Parts: sequence; C-alpha cells; structure tokens
Amino acid sequence: MSSSQPRITVLGLGTGDEDQLTLGVWKKLQQAAKSETELFLRTKDHPMVQLLDNNAIPYETFDANYVSHASFEGVYESIAEELISTAKSHTAEVLYAVPGHPMVAEYTVQLLKQRCPSEGIELQITGGESFLDQAFLRFGFDPIEGFQLLDATSLNRYTLNPLMHTVIGQVYDTYTASDLKISLMESYPDEYRVVVGHALGVAGQEQIIEVPLHELDHVKGYGNLSLVWVPRSEQEEPFNRTFGRLHEIIQTLRSPGGCPWDQEQTHESLRKNLIEEAYEVLETIDEDDPEHMCEELGDLLLQVMLHAQMEEEVGTFTVYDVIATLNEKLIRRHPHVFGEKAVEDADEALVNWNAIKAEEKRKKGIDVTKQSVLDGIPRELPGLMKAIKLQKKAATVGFDWTELSDVLAKVEEEFAELREAIANPAQEDNQNRRDELGDVLFSIVNVARFLKIDPEEALSHTNRKFIQRFTYMEEQLRLRGQSFEQTELSEMEFYWQEAKKVTKLDLT
Repeated sequence: MSSSQPRITVLGLGTGDEDQLTLGVWKKLQQAAKSETELFLRTKDHPMVQLLDNNAIPYETFDANYVSHASFEGVYESIAEELISTAKSHTAEVLYAVPGHPMVAEYTVQLLKQRCPSEGIELQITGGESFLDQAFLRFGFDPIEGFQLLDATSLNRYTLNPLMHTVIGQVYDTYTASDLKISLMESYPDEYRVVVGHALGVAGQEQIIEVPLHELDHVKGYGNLSLVWVPRSEQEEPFNRTFGRLHEIIQTLRSPGGCPWDQEQTHESLRKNLIEEAYEVLETIDEDDPEHMCEELGDLLLQVMLHAQMEEEVGTFTVYDVIATLNEKLIRRHPHVFGEKAVEDADEALVNWNAIKAEEKRKKGIDVTKQSVLDGIPRELPGLMKAIKLQKKAATVGFDWTELSDVLAKVEEEFAELREAIANPAQEDNQNRRDELGDVLFSIVNVARFLKIDPEEALSHTNRKFIQRFTYMEEQLRLRGQSFEQTELSEMEFYWQEAKKVTKLDLT
C-alpha cells in the first residue's frame, strides 16, 4: 500500500492493568507524544487513561458522542464516521484506542472493518488483553468445557445454553442487569448461583460477587468493566427447559436400550394417540385450565416428536427439518409481517395466504387449474368440522346463500324431508333416513357459518351443559336415596328444570 494512503491503527488498551499492556501497543501510544500522530480514545472511562496522563500522552475522546446520540448504535456509527473523516484529512497515521481487545465486543472496530476498504483507508488492528483473559483467570473455568460470550443488551432465551459456561458483557448499569436477570430466569431457576465481576484484573477496583440469580440487579457497582458469569449447569432443571433435551429423551426412549413400548410404536399404531391427545388439549381449553393445558400440550408435542424420530431413524427427515420447514412456510406466507406487502384486515391476509399456497403448488408441478375447489380438506376430520370447511371452500367461488333467511328456509326444507322419510312406510330403510338426517345436520352447519359460530364449539358447549344438568339431577336423586329405576319421568323433568336454573350461571 502507498505510504500516502490514509491509515487508521486500532490499539487494544487491555483490561486496565498496565503490566498487561503489550509492548507493541505501548510503543504506538508513545508515538502520539512524539509525532503528528493523533490518538483518539473511544472513552476516557478506562483505568489505562491514567497511564497516558502520567506520561503526558495527548489524546481526544469520543465521550461527547454518548451524550449526543440516543442509542449505542448511533454512538458507534458516529465514532466510525469521525475516524474515517479524520483519516482522510490527515497525512499522518490516526490511532484509535479501545478498552480490552479490539476484536472482542467492540462494534466500532467492526464498522471500521466494513467501511475502510471502500473508503480507501488502510486499517491495522493491534491486539490487547481481552476482558475474557481475566474472566477465565478470575472466574476459574476452562473455556474448552464449553463457553459462550453474549451481550446483555441483546440477549434472549434462544441464545442461552445451560450446558456451557456463559460470560455476559455490556452490563453497564442496574437497569441492564435487571433486564438480564429477567431473561436468564426464563431458562434458569431463581436461586441459580451467578457471579458478577467488576473491573477484573484492575488492582484496587476488582470485585467478584456471587449471588442467586434473583438478586442479580441488587448488586452495586455496575459499569463499563462489569461482567456476569453464569456457570454451566450440573442440574437437570435448566437443561430440561431446552428443546435439545426433549429430542435427546425421545432418541433414548426409541434406542435399543430404551423403552420397549416406545420402540414398538409405528406411525399407524400412534394414529389414535395423536387424535386423542389433540382432543384432550381441546378439553383443557373448554375447562379454562392453563396448568392442565400445559401438560396436555406436552403430550401432543410428544406425538409430533415420536413421529419425527421414526423418520429420523430411517434417514428421511428430523424434527429440526420439521421446524425449519414450518419456519420457512410461516415467513413465506406472511409477507405482510416479514416482508413489505401490506394488508388491511384478516380477510385480506387469508386471501394472500391462499394465493401463496397456490403458487407453492405450481412450483411443485401441481396444476392447480385441474384441482377441485374442495381439495386440501383432511379426510379424517370430524363431520361438523369437515362440513364447515367444505361450505367455506364452496363459498369462495360464489356457491353460497346470500341471506340467512334462505339458509333457515333450507333447514326447514331438510327437516320436512326427514319427517317424510320417517313417516313414509315405503322409505323405512335406515340408509335413506341417515341421508336425510345428514342433510339436516349439513344445513344446520350452514346456519352456524352465517352466524359466525363454530358448530363444533356450539355442540361442545351444549354437551357440557347437558352433562352438568344431568349430573345435578343424579345428585338430587342420590340425596333422596332414589335411583333412576325408582323415578318417574315427570319427577326427572322437575329436577331437570331445576338444574337449568342452578347451572345457568356456570355455563355463561
């Protein structure tokens, strides 16, 4: 490179112990006192600045940028912009000194790496002691056991792995520590022991404080040199909250040394289980029982895991392929959320969803023009659910009633035909009656659709109502020492009417 080319050299000031400052960095710093080389510090808030002052090394800082910008991103971008502008206007080398190591948690350096080549600026980076060096030394763990470095300002539960040691930087203040605590408590128990390190390796300033997780934001002294260490877990509880643990358990159950029952299962043998578990989830929704719902959703997820594991064993796909396929489909079919397309309401979102589905089929070589409008409805759906889906599909092409009064008239027509089938001696065969009853039910579903009421939910509500009233009647008979065999229908009707009044509030 030409000697006249603008140049920025980034220096790592280390963690704050001057004895750990590298000789190469110190020589560069001394140049600022002996030549036209300008030295910029990202911040004056660092122990090594005292060494510069003691040796009369001149510098400028970017501390004012923190005041003039609302976000850290804005601060860092402004620093990079000023450094590039200065380098272009100076013939001498520009020095930029940052805390720790320039390539560890230093966003301004990443910005310079991105922009300097296109700006015609030579960029050199000289390392220094990283805060990680002191973290390994002071906290006393070997990173080869499994280690991750995270940023407190952008941490979420999906980045956490309880099997690895976790060091979290950028814990600037108590507010950041509080947000960090909440994120960690989603994956770790409240009493989990964590360690806070302030100014590690800096004589007279270092503090190492161990606290239960729920007290993380009670610790005093958070600042630019603060870290939090979450030791890797030797407990089952944090790992049990991970999807990887579930996958591992299912693999173990299906393995040669696993459970004989799980080993014997096939897709076919689990068909009924899948349906039953789905209905048990629906039951918890009806009961408005979140704790029970949590358990039943787990049972339903177990079915998904078992089916995916069977396919993993023969090499077709894994449960991670299932997740990837679902994620990609959700993103693809929601361009109004993950893209730039705009929709005004749920109906328009549904139209877009169906259009995207059709395009996906065309890409798979399926001629959608030759498909029935009614295609795509699962064969095994319960009757009421299938009926309403069929009607909705037919309605999309205009095959539908326009007024509710016409639908009600159709119900009356179908009832008349059912009465005729029952009354006509020539039509006593059960198949004809079954068909006419089916027509009545189908027309009732049409009424539900026009009223925007799910017929399955409506019938489930009525079933629950019947159960409550019938069990009330049973209880009244039991209290009187009576059985159904000893009770006249008129007396049962009396208790039934009483049950309607008593249970009414429970069913609203």
